Amino acid sequence: MKQQGWTRDEPDSPCQRICVIHPEFQLCIGCYRRPDEVSSWALYTPEQRRSILAELPSRSSVLGKRRGGRQRGQRRRASRRTR
Repeated sequence: MKQQGWTRDEPDSPCQRICVIHPEFQLCIGCYRRPDEVSSWALYTPEQRRSILAELPSRSSVLGKRRGGRQRGQRRRASRRTR
């Protein structure tokens, strides 16, 4: 008999593991949450989490398109090593 794992009936964190707060807009560039929302996520009710999640798509346009950052530079250095 296969046992079912414990699951929670609430929204998961939108964290993308790119935890950098934009200095001007005070939004995480990975998930678009404000620093207080990131630090308090575990304390929020499911309704509060859903409310924040509903706002995130509109926040993404505030930051615009990301430029590539570290990963792009790592690819460039790796291609130099293979020459």
